[in-house]
Parts: sequence; structure tokens; C-alpha cells
Amino acid sequence: MMKIKTGLGQDSHKFDKRNSTKKLLLGNVLFEGHPSLKGNSDADVVLHSLTNAISGITGKNILGKIADQMCLEQGITDSRVYLKEACKYLAPYKISSVSISIECLTPKISDKIDQMKKSIADLLNISFEDIGITATSGEGLSDFGKGLGIQVLSIITATSN
Repeated sequence: MMKIKTGLGQDSHKFDKRNSTKKLLLGNVLFEGHPSLKGNSDADVVLHSLTNAISGITGKNILGKIADQMCLEQGITDSRVYLKEACKYLAPYKISSVSISIECLTPKISDKIDQMKKSIADLLNISFEDIGITATSGEGLSDFGKGLGIQVLSIITATSN
């Protein structure tokens, strides 16, 4: 009998307009000409949201103590590593679909959606077609829509036989 689980993940970071050496990564895709996000790691809110969604399926929280140890004690700041760590606990489940909603005023996401989908598909070992990404400014109602940072919500569906 097939089992289905769904995980919801969220993450948000403020822009760090003072750090000119750090780059803005979303879904492991570089967004040139935009300020980076504040955080100990690379602050990739898309990958953090996905990591949290997987934690919602597995019950194993990665962002927090585990990621903090990796980042602060081992110097691992690459959010791909945190995502891969979360994936270690998925078995016997396999990700079947991903839906991502990004809220921000800037940068404009639409031109890089396909690059983000390709990157995420490669990281999660799923098909490009099984990933949906949408973006909104939220009509400027939140701090994210006002340009102060970026918020991401993710839903992951995973199945097991």
C-alpha cells in the first residue's frame, strides 16, 4: 500500500546591504546585482525552505542545531549540504513533487525560474517537471513585498510503497 506524506517548509531572511562579498543565491542560482541575505550560511532561503519541508516529512530538524554545528563549528556555509543532510532521513520515502512560493519585491524571479527548477531537480534527484515555482510581491503588504528581504514557502510531497 502506497503511503503519502506532505511537508511544509518556510524560511525568510533580511537583505544584508552592507556585505558586498556575499552573493544572493536562490535555489543555488546566482542573482547578480542584488544584495545578499543575512545569515551565517549562504542564506539561500529557497534551499532552507526545502530543507524545512523535508524535516516536516522526516521529523528530523536539520536547520537549527545540526546546521548550526555544520556552519559554526565545521565552517560549512553551503545550503546544498544542509539539504542533502535532510534527504538522508527520507527513506523509505521518495520526493514526488515540490511547490515553492517566493515572496519579495526584488529580485524579479520569473527570468530564473527554469534555472532554479533545474538546480533543485538535480539536488533532489527528481524531474524538472515535478517542481513548480511561483513568485509574488504580495502587493507590498509585508516587509518582503516592501523590499526588506525574501520569504519562501515550500510544500513537498513524498511517497513510499
